[in-house]
Amino acid sequence: MTGNRPVKRIVLLIAAIGSIAAVLYALWQQGVFLPGWVLWENRELCDASLQYEIRLNRKAVAVQYDNEVIWTSSAGVKVQDVLSCDVDGDKEDELVLLCWKRGRYGKDRPFWVKKDEKSWSQHLFVYEYQGRTVKPKWMSSYIGQDIVTIAADKNKAPFHRLLFTDREGKVTSWVWDSWGFVKEDTDISFAVFGDNLIHEPIYRYGLNHGGDFDFLYENLQDVIAESDVAVINQETPLVDDPSLYGDYPRFGTPVQVGEAIADAGFDVVTCATNHALDRGDEGIRVTKEFFDLRGVVCLGVQTENEKEYEPYEILVRNGIRFAMLNYTYGTNGIKIPEENPYMVHRLEDEDQVRSDIGRARGEADCVIVFVHWGTENSGQIDDFQKKWAQVFLKCRADVVVGTHPHVMQHYEVLKGDDGHRMLIYYSIGNYISAQPEISCIKGGMASFTVSLTPAGYQVTEYDLTPLTIRWEGQGKYTVE
Repeated sequence: MTGNRPVKRIVLLIAAIGSIAAVLYALWQQGVFLPGWVLWENRELCDASLQYEIRLNRKAVAVQYDNEVIWTSSAGVKVQDVLSCDVDGDKEDELVLLCWKRGRYGKDRPFWVKKDEKSWSQHLFVYEYQGRTVKPKWMSSYIGQDIVTIAADKNKAPFHRLLFTDREGKVTSWVWDSWGFVKEDTDISFAVFGDNLIHEPIYRYGLNHGGDFDFLYENLQDVIAESDVAVINQETPLVDDPSLYGDYPRFGTPVQVGEAIADAGFDVVTCATNHALDRGDEGIRVTKEFFDLRGVVCLGVQTENEKEYEPYEILVRNGIRFAMLNYTYGTNGIKIPEENPYMVHRLEDEDQVRSDIGRARGEADCVIVFVHWGTENSGQIDDFQKKWAQVFLKCRADVVVGTHPHVMQHYEVLKGDDGHRMLIYYSIGNYISAQPEISCIKGGMASFTVSLTPAGYQVTEYDLTPLTIRWEGQGKYTVE
């Protein structure tokens, strides 16, 4: 019988472990334990006025005023982290606690909830400093997501957004909206299309059909509408004088094409191309004024009345600031007027371009460079592209989108010596043209998403969707 003793001991051990596990599970259900993944911080900080000293230690917060403790957090609340920042834009700090308490609700719970839970849940509490007191401002219900870290985005005046990082590393932004915090959409999607190259067969067809050019963009209407920012490269200058209409080598495009671009919902046009000066000052003026009047951001060109150099435009979406620059390698030998050296922005003076991007970097969350470069009809990148790609990377541009070769080239993510990552599309080819070469009928839509990450705003998704130009006879060209 002695041989069975080890077996009995094992059975007793298993039973004991099972009993302990059952007890622990019961205690967890009763809310005795806090989650093991929580990072409990210890901090000492002051409010912006330097009147209040805040100390977080051992899951509790104490506020000191004039060398006297005037407030402490409740014993029933376990504080994970604390901030002092202006969340409501009143130019005075609020005390913000990321904390835990039993149950998902406070004193008042929804009428349909008969009984609150016993387990611990994560909450956001906000208090106001008022003289020698600290008073509740907002005591949240259950947050609804597991927050590992909390931070204040103090670069977003007039108030501070709260940035939450969850257990998967996803960052969300929350802003005060008079009654509490609401979650912002911090994912901005871009759709960028290539050369809008309007040859004579294309504009003749449109003019012969009532001047309606909507057919050029109708097949991509849904994609344009679904994107937060839609961009197209307007290769050829717009003109409102029929005598200035023209084909290669000196293009002049009816303004009705611009109307179709605006009606399609494009947000941005890039106009620094080798054909930008095909119709001289007049083409630049009509193009720029046309798009400005319709609220479409026009990049890369300046009229003769715009004397100050404006190398970039700032576009804001959901509070995120995008600086957008546009350059061309040249203007087909057509000289830029001496009295307006900024009429077309060029890749010429490297120091100037570095300065442009540096200034843009200081004003924006994300920098995007649209560049007209490369060798026509070549699927391979050339030395000029390689050189300037490195310049953009060292200047910490976030995205570069290339046009001009009329064919697609590859795209990739480059990494700088400092770890900075830059998405670059060397060429996305044509959007529309009447070029006969087979390689020129295949273009692409560059799509990418800029999101809030623990390291700031970065590209999180990207792709290149193939597009094909279709000739339907009688001069009608479409894209699908």
